[in-house]
Amino acid sequence: MTTAPRTILHVRAHLPADAGSALYEQILDLLRGITPHVQPLPPADAHLDITGAARYWAHDTHGLAVLAKARLLAHHGIQATLGAGPNRMIAAMAADAAEPGGIAVIGPGPDAVRAFLRPRPAAALHGIGPATAKTLTRHGIHTVGHLADTPALTLQRLLGTTTGRALHHRALGHDPRPVIAHTTAHSLSAEHRFPHDELDPAGHRRALLALTEHLGHRLRTDAHVTGALTLTVHYADRTTTTRTRSFTEATHHGSALTTAAYILYTGLGLQRARVRTLALRAEHLSPADQAAHQLTLDPGDDKARRIEAAADAARRRFGPTAVKPASLAQPL
Repeated sequence: MTTAPRTILHVRAHLPADAGSALYEQILDLLRGITPHVQPLPPADAHLDITGAARYWAHDTHGLAVLAKARLLAHHGIQATLGAGPNRMIAAMAADAAEPGGIAVIGPGPDAVRAFLRPRPAAALHGIGPATAKTLTRHGIHTVGHLADTPALTLQRLLGTTTGRALHHRALGHDPRPVIAHTTAHSLSAEHRFPHDELDPAGHRRALLALTEHLGHRLRTDAHVTGALTLTVHYADRTTTTRTRSFTEATHHGSALTTAAYILYTGLGLQRARVRTLALRAEHLSPADQAAHQLTLDPGDDKARRIEAAADAARRRFGPTAVKPASLAQPL
């Protein structure tokens, strides 16, 4: 019996700016009606393993993409951009390459994968941010094809052993990551969409501060702490970069979240990058009452926590925008 080739569908819903988590959950429930193998990628994306669904629905890959797109529009009035391919990376890159609201399907064969990947700019490959792209360009590596043709040892000397090896495998189209179905209770997300492509790093940092303030308040309100923070940057050319930082101690405090977000942002070396959207996701959530807290002798830490508790009390009484950092007094 011939095994069907693995097929992954990446769905990117175009949610309204004021959409809450409830709408995203409804979208995930709808997608689970097509296949139970749905991995949420908050705040608006999801991966679907449709390998077995094609036979059940008697549709090919494009037909299932059309089905998902039509259901989102019919049930929620939501447009979506979809990409499909033999693994998660190819599917996500296909969605990036598709026209907004369109569908792009990359066949499972190695020739189809090579034809899609090789002409694409190296920066479009999963895991390559502006700083890494600049290093590659400086050494004449401009496309994914150039990256695939560069010896792995050379890339390891340029980028480090782990990064060089991983990017060489990805340039060849390899991505073994499975689609892991779980509920979004394991994460909490917030997103800021700039009204225009934002080049100013100060504007980026103000948006990150607003996002961490929002996430921290939601975590404390829900009595949760987070073990890791993920930053996703969407650029004007429709490419994305994602980075994650784990906490040594699970937290829900705004100062810790802001520090982690700034470290992630600084590590990308964006400088004058044209940023369209910034998204933060708090991951590995757990109940706050089960979290360990390392005692500190720093009186400033205790003071900051008391101020935070007082600010939360004011927000509960007067609304979520009642208290905010001074730098956010003006609209973003």
